[in-house]
Amino acid sequence: MTSSVYAARRVSAAVAIENRDCRVVVGGANPVVVQSMTNTATEDVGASVAQIAELASAGSELVRLTVNTPDAARAVPQIRAALDAAGLEVPLVGDFHYNGHKLLAEFPDCARALSKYRINPGNVGKGVRHEDNFASMVETAVRYGKAVRIGVNGGSLDKELLSRLMDANRALASPKDVHEVWLDAVVESAAQSAETAQRLGLAADRIVLSTKVSDVADLIAVNRRLAQRGPWALHLGLTEAGIGTKGIVASSAALAVLLSEGIGDTIRISITPAPGKPRTEEVIVAQELLQSMGLRNFSPLVISCPGCGRTSSDLFQRLALATQQFLREKMPQWRRTAPGAAAMRVAVMGCVVNGPGESASADIGISLPGRGESPVALVYADGVRIAALKGETMAEDFKRLIEDYVMKRWGGQSR
Repeated sequence: MTSSVYAARRVSAAVAIENRDCRVVVGGANPVVVQSMTNTATEDVGASVAQIAELASAGSELVRLTVNTPDAARAVPQIRAALDAAGLEVPLVGDFHYNGHKLLAEFPDCARALSKYRINPGNVGKGVRHEDNFASMVETAVRYGKAVRIGVNGGSLDKELLSRLMDANRALASPKDVHEVWLDAVVESAAQSAETAQRLGLAADRIVLSTKVSDVADLIAVNRRLAQRGPWALHLGLTEAGIGTKGIVASSAALAVLLSEGIGDTIRISITPAPGKPRTEEVIVAQELLQSMGLRNFSPLVISCPGCGRTSSDLFQRLALATQQFLREKMPQWRRTAPGAAAMRVAVMGCVVNGPGESASADIGISLPGRGESPVALVYADGVRIAALKGETMAEDFKRLIEDYVMKRWGGQSR
């Protein structure tokens, strides 16, 4: 972590998740990894490849997909091959529930094509079948050298474990609150499953744990407890976070607290996309959360004021939006030719009150004229005024100035 206001990063085992020449490491001293999940039918190879490509291009470093039927399992190697042929080597994570032990055994090409398996201990069977099915999946991971995420969900918690803990709690002289026992069960399901996986031969540096619930305070509580239980890397995410601003705010509220305490090695923002909205929104929100906290840099940040009675709001809003879109469109190229540009701060300000000061404080910024002000937009770079723009070409002129600035400052850092 880069700021002294945050706790020191929790030390966890570093888990390498690989596909050919692509290696993503979760945990240890490595940056927090952003991941996402498809919502296509996995057996629809074309649609799945297209969405994975979109998510990877947006910056998802791991992509999870549902593997729930024989057809889905048959499709996984085809999806992997198509992505590799297109030069998209993003590691794929198979999401298994109920029948994962069968699918991994019956479709070894699927087992080999995936870089990581997600196992939900609450959905692998009951009694002896629970132990056997879980063991089968772990042993497959060991055989093929795959990482495993043991992902406990509050909505599909191991009922037998919960029942045992509830019975033990009732026998106490001073029983805990029922909700506290439920939280204990979420943590115990993850920790005990990890310990079992290690006894079966899966090393700690092949295990990622997650405990996902839908309440902000509960998510913070279970991950604080789990962080004390062992060395395993932790995946953070508020499950069923919701749609729109609710999902973004709730996820950010929970994850920001944990990340500020040094807890968490990889994250997903599980927001419900609005109809017609791209799946990539969850990737962008995750990146912006990490970047706003100073933990990673993904794309230049646009600093813009909210507008007030002084601002010519339509012009100001359109320029702020156009600038943000331009920066995101250019960043894939700049990652290769000017990687330092990811840390750039660009100001788009709406009037003379704070505009010149904020623009001069940013790496590069523009201060638009407000109502009644001179119709000239001043542009600053590294605190020095470099241009005065006006007219219909203002937006395009500002984009050119940004690109010139990036090339002059970071153009020699190509990878």
